Amino acid sequence: MPKLKTKSSAKKRFKVTANGRIKVQHSGKRHGMIKRSNKFIRNARGTKTLSPQDEKIVKAFMPYSR
Repeated sequence: MPKLKTKSSAKKRFKVTANGRIKVQHSGKRHGMIKRSNKFIRNARGTKTLSPQDEKIVKAFMPYSR
């Protein structure tokens, strides 16, 4: 069997936690902060874990990260 390739975009955006969950930054904070509410900006700090449905998609892009 040949080696499987990892999607370069996925390895830059996602990290796998010790339990196998996928950690990702919140979206929507690059520009236009003046129109966003303070609650949105506060809640979008740091990282979050993906839902199980989205995790399945991302794990297919990163075959050697498990």
